[in-house]
Amino acid sequence: MDEFWRGLEEFNNRQFYNCHDTLEAIWIESQPPTKLFYQGLIQIAVGLYHLENRNWQGAVTLLRSGIDRLEYFCPRYLGVELTPFLDQSDKLLDRLYDLGPEMIDQVDLGNLPTLSYQRFVEGTP
Repeated sequence: MDEFWRGLEEFNNRQFYNCHDTLEAIWIESQPPTKLFYQGLIQIAVGLYHLENRNWQGAVTLLRSGIDRLEYFCPRYLGVELTPFLDQSDKLLDRLYDLGPEMIDQVDLGNLPTLSYQRFVEGTP
C-alpha cells in the first residue's frame, strides 16, 4: 500500500508522470475491480500531464476515460474521496471543451483537481 499512498502524494504534488509510473506498477499486479480504480486514477494523471504539455486531445480523451471509470467507485474507495475529485475533474473537462484546442493556454494550471484521502493501514476498515 505504500506505493499507492506515494502515487496519491505525487498526484497532489503535480508530479503526474511519476504518479503514472507509481500507480501503473500497482495496476499491473492488481485484480478487478481495484484494477479499474487504479486505471481511472492513472488516466486522469496522464490527462493532466497532457494538459500541462498543452496537448488538448490527449487531455480531454484521458480525463473523460478516467472520470467514466472512477464514477463506479463513488463516493469513496480505498480511502479516496472521489465525489469532490470527480466534480473538479468534470469542471476542468467542461472548461477544456468550451475553450477548444486553440485556447488551451487559457486553462489555469494552478487550479487542477486534487485528491482528498484518508490514509489507512492495510487490513483495517
